[in-house]
Amino acid sequence: MSGPVSVDEVRAAREVLREVAVTTPILESRSLSAKVGGPVLLKAENLQRAGSFKARGAYVRIARLSAEERARGVVAASAGNHAQGVALAARLLGCRSVVFMPDGAPLPKVAATRAYGAEVVFGGPGVDACLAAAKAYAHDNEAVFIHPFDHPDVVAGQGTVGLEILEQCPEVRTIVVPVGGGGLVAGIAAAVKELRPDVRVVGVQAERAAAFPPSLAAGRPVSVEPAGTMADGIAVGRPGDLTFELISKLVDSVVTVSEEMISQALLNCLERSKQVVEPAGAVGVAALLDRPQMFEPPVVTVLSGGNIDPLLLSKVLRHGLAVAGRYLMFRVRLPDRPGALVTLLSELAELGVNVLDVVHQRTAARLNIDEAEVSLHLETRGPDHCDEVLGRLRAEGYTLSFS
Repeated sequence: MSGPVSVDEVRAAREVLREVAVTTPILESRSLSAKVGGPVLLKAENLQRAGSFKARGAYVRIARLSAEERARGVVAASAGNHAQGVALAARLLGCRSVVFMPDGAPLPKVAATRAYGAEVVFGGPGVDACLAAAKAYAHDNEAVFIHPFDHPDVVAGQGTVGLEILEQCPEVRTIVVPVGGGGLVAGIAAAVKELRPDVRVVGVQAERAAAFPPSLAAGRPVSVEPAGTMADGIAVGRPGDLTFELISKLVDSVVTVSEEMISQALLNCLERSKQVVEPAGAVGVAALLDRPQMFEPPVVTVLSGGNIDPLLLSKVLRHGLAVAGRYLMFRVRLPDRPGALVTLLSELAELGVNVLDVVHQRTAARLNIDEAEVSLHLETRGPDHCDEVLGRLRAEGYTLSFS
């Protein structure tokens, strides 16, 4: 017995999910393998039904309700993935569902939740407000509240990911898992540590929303105020009591990653592994990129979800390109005479730069009467190429400025 959730309970949850959950593939990442110095594989839960691992735990929880409880309906609160998991599970089990989502929830996640059959109610500015609203709704309407992570059935359902990893990669030495409230990493650790105590399990949080490091240091769940992070799916202010107990006993370490590393991880997943992953789902990859020496291979990192707003994906990828030195933005002053812009663009072409955007301004208070200014967005081959471009332009006498 590993604690409140055992491997036998995870195995039982797997039987519940036998005809429902997809056994998602593991994909080798050559770029990450080269960086770590050994095999790195990606557990593609972004390809799970409803786009994330959340459908596993939600289905197990609702399937184990009594017929009378299911008749009263279920209610949940979520920024997106748990919402879709609950909505799908409730539909499959013939149960009414109501989901409270934050006022600013991404529209694709709202639309998907409704498409699975849930009634969506906007419950306030953030997940905490939605949790309070959902619990009040459950009390007033005798509905069953489906917690996103802090329930044994939910944890056991998420733990089925761990059983699959051991079967798909029996030689695994390290498993890297995104962490919000902790249901996924707690479930994986409960399954893996009882069968393979030699395997290291490492959790990863966004540093702007990291409640587990201070909680583990204090020896009890500690609340933090999550700052703005692109990894909204793991922006949880307080660990669950159950998940904290399991993680403090079974998980080897919890590390954090910056927004810059998350954007680079998204770019790596899309460009090198051809996987669309949301920011929360890519934090494990971010940790491998940031501290490759920390992880003993073979490594399996979980891509926990793929539900990303296309507009956010576009913005994050531009940010990732910039951080990786492949997206260069600056302003350059030119003499205001015919041919000056053509000369600049010709020099950039000789340097092998792809010009993405040009804004030409001829009148501004900061410019002299005989000057113009051009704002350029360029795609380059990397940091060395950026240095070459900037050095060449400065050598040719151009005045550059950055913002």
